[in-house]
Amino acid sequence: MDYQAIKLDIADDIATITLSRPEVMNALNTQMRAEITHAVKACETEARVVVMTGEGRAFCSGQDLGDGGNAANIDLERTLRDEYIPMLRVIMGCSLPTIAAVNGPAAGAGANLALAADVVIASEDAYFVQAFTRIGLIPDAGGTYWLPRQVGTARAMGAALFADKITARQAADWGMIYEAIEAGAFPSHWRARALHLAKGPTVAYRHLKHAIRESYDNDLETQLLLEAQLQGKCGQTRDFQEGVVAFLEKRTAHYEGR
Repeated sequence: MDYQAIKLDIADDIATITLSRPEVMNALNTQMRAEITHAVKACETEARVVVMTGEGRAFCSGQDLGDGGNAANIDLERTLRDEYIPMLRVIMGCSLPTIAAVNGPAAGAGANLALAADVVIASEDAYFVQAFTRIGLIPDAGGTYWLPRQVGTARAMGAALFADKITARQAADWGMIYEAIEAGAFPSHWRARALHLAKGPTVAYRHLKHAIRESYDNDLETQLLLEAQLQGKCGQTRDFQEGVVAFLEKRTAHYEGR
């Protein structure tokens, strides 16, 4: 696919998807959503970790309200159903670990795009804002799903109602994201994190993601049985064999992702 709204780079088993509309703070339009969806699917057979980040000073400013003409004429239900939901499903269903490297402001659907990743690492220059009520809307693109699970009902409700800016440091303290990193160290830090995952036991990561997500709906007995099933699958991988041998030989394991 000839990408216009994003850039895709694959190196060292790391697929980096860069939102590339810096003139509008990487606002999401129809083309960008389709390209993100396509790129994440393509990465699954070409890499071992997927990173999303933004070009310029922002991660993503949310929905491009100028996309398709007059904002008042946007069919929001159709847009969410036909464009956002497929994109979010692909990100959530990705068999590889996904990282959102949030380099700057993440607002509205842009904030929730970041929260769809497995791990969110943000520069301390970044912030998150559920900006929807500022224009008479409710959080979408998964916002009403992610936030209560990550920060609890009280903070989710306050963040959504008041549309306050939540700094990267505050988001990390709340448990909304994994890390807030000093701006100067941010680029090298997220790349090191991505490289760690790219060299790791890819099959185990896939089953780990499945187990954690299923735990929200499972009772203890069901979850214990799921753990046993998935651990059995991990135990049949070459990476498990390599991990055990490396442990016994007191050396670094060299995982192949199989």
